[in-house]
Amino acid sequence: VLALITGLPAALTTLPLELTVLYNSLLFAMGASDCAINGESEEIRQGLLRVLEALGASGQDLSNEELWQKVLQEVTVEELQAPLHRLGALQGAWWLATNRLGSITSLFCLLSSAEDPGRAPCSGGKNELLSLLKAWKVPAEGASASLVQSAEDLKEILCTAAAFLQGLQELEAGNLPAAHSLLEEAAGGFCSKRVLAQIYTCLSCCTQRMGKPQTALQHLKRALQVDFQCLPALSHAAAVYHELGEMDAELEALAVLCEALERNPPAAASTTPYCLIQIEHLVHTPALASLFRHRHPSEVKYLLAQRCLQDGRVADAVEHYLDFLALLQDGLQQQVPLDGGSALPRIPEVFLEAASALEQAGRHQDAITVCEEVVSRTADLIPQMLRVEERPEQPECPSPGTELAGSPLSQKRESLRCLVWRTAAYLHQGWAWATLGKNKEAITQFSRCLGDLLRVQLYQSGVEPTGSLIPEVKLLQKIRLLSLIGRGTRFLELGKHREALLDFQHGLQISPGDPAAASYLVQALWKLNRKQEAAARWQKLSESPAEEDGQQEGLGRPYPLYLVSCLKQAAFPHNESLARNIQDYLRT
Repeated sequence: VLALITGLPAALTTLPLELTVLYNSLLFAMGASDCAINGESEEIRQGLLRVLEALGASGQDLSNEELWQKVLQEVTVEELQAPLHRLGALQGAWWLATNRLGSITSLFCLLSSAEDPGRAPCSGGKNELLSLLKAWKVPAEGASASLVQSAEDLKEILCTAAAFLQGLQELEAGNLPAAHSLLEEAAGGFCSKRVLAQIYTCLSCCTQRMGKPQTALQHLKRALQVDFQCLPALSHAAAVYHELGEMDAELEALAVLCEALERNPPAAASTTPYCLIQIEHLVHTPALASLFRHRHPSEVKYLLAQRCLQDGRVADAVEHYLDFLALLQDGLQQQVPLDGGSALPRIPEVFLEAASALEQAGRHQDAITVCEEVVSRTADLIPQMLRVEERPEQPECPSPGTELAGSPLSQKRESLRCLVWRTAAYLHQGWAWATLGKNKEAITQFSRCLGDLLRVQLYQSGVEPTGSLIPEVKLLQKIRLLSLIGRGTRFLELGKHREALLDFQHGLQISPGDPAAASYLVQALWKLNRKQEAAARWQKLSESPAEEDGQQEGLGRPYPLYLVSCLKQAAFPHNESLARNIQDYLRT
């Protein structure tokens, strides 16, 4: 019908019908697309040009904003007011969907001025759009107008969408009070259950950042009451419980989320059936996509395993890690994008965390097998020699994945990461064999770890170093220290006190003042009957301030979770007999 009408010369008498048909056809096109609106509406532009043609004017060279201004200035026919306002609402929806808030603000300022010529001019303020939309008076429709969606409904949707979109923008900008006010406004508007659940979830994120975690949880409960399929709300609830330190509640939320994802993958919630244009079509920003990224079941399974291991729930951690590793056999790496938005770390790190959990559960042979998988898969990824600048000029190196792909820096850092994983695997195997009482096998694995570490050659540039050690180099240094302590303790067990002494001395060269290495050194000296040296070092160690258990790197950066068990194993056990002997020696 529209094609037939537009094939005729434009006439004022038929324009109301033509614009109504255009309005309905565009509504059907938008609603049928079932996706976000993109680009400009050329059909709306052609409709406005037809209006100018009927008035004997032209506007081919005008921008869309200028075209609207000219049309509203030229049209004085009462019968065209309602059709033009309807089309203006549709144009506003298009511009809102493409985040052109300035254009839609100008348009509704023009529409309001056309309706009320005495209205004060627009100020161009930041939050003027919402007040303009609310103040916009939709002209009365004629009795003969047949509309698939009324302009009044469209106005309500535009008001809600504008409040939601601006609230998201303020949230992303960190303007939390403004964001909260706008999102509250949106929550009271006209929208589907799915969108209302999203708004409540955004409100929870806002209040959490405002330091109100309990209020954030209330908003998340409302989100799930409105739409039980809003699974991102469960994910956010787990994060809030984590912040509150409520581990039981966090694990319960993650378990429910994992079960829901495995049982019923997220599907689109029901929308308002009688509205062709809905909020879902208009609000689609990167911030919203980030907040509502649906997690893969394996990501949640990994989070369950990680949290259990961090909380010392070793049996549960082992179960979840083994479930996760089983998923790897089903092609998990092809299903989950391992990008910055994923909860998953690099796969070798998951293997190492699983090995750590197995060790703590007493399943040392299984831990050795898991680590062997890391060793074999990284064998061909590490060059025989790796030269690394000790302290690069930049204070912090880029995060994994941010370097330019294929660049020498990227390749070198990837090789360093592979070396970290491989040596950490040897380290775990060494401690596992040691716990099993197999000292020779343990010494072999610790020695392999130390041998691989010799591949790295650190060098300094000609200028005065200003940066800090890159994270991978810090980790390699820690792994070297832990391997030396581990091998030294095995030498002590075998009665090879001189070899043990050398390892502990080397460890203190790497990390001067390390309490574990210093304590074991005292023990080795005492066993070698070098009692005066041992007593002097013991006195110095006793007078030094107590240090933390070594679970933090320099500058407060935490060590990876997979190294925590090795740090605990390397700690010097309280030895009353040695302390008493040294004290007796000092008294005499």
